[in-house]
Amino acid sequence: MPIPQHIPAGARIVVRVYDGVDGQDGRMKFRDFIGHVRSWDGQRLELIRDAAANGSRPEQDVSLDADIIVTVKPIPERRERRGSRAVKP
Repeated sequence: MPIPQHIPAGARIVVRVYDGVDGQDGRMKFRDFIGHVRSWDGQRLELIRDAAANGSRPEQDVSLDADIIVTVKPIPERRERRGSRAVKP
């Protein structure tokens, strides 16, 4: 799938990138980034990576070169979690 020439700022996407070859099994490995686009100039994708849903990783600024990007797909916003442990006033 070709990388789109235009990706609008604010769009929520999943980006799959090459992560190298595994030294144990010799297979190509990939990594996925889910987040909101800051900018895309055709060479570099600036992304605000979503925090992990389980709280194990905070939101991150990520910069990805076009030559390592395999696919880009739009995805819907996260649903609001039910049964949140937040204390209501």
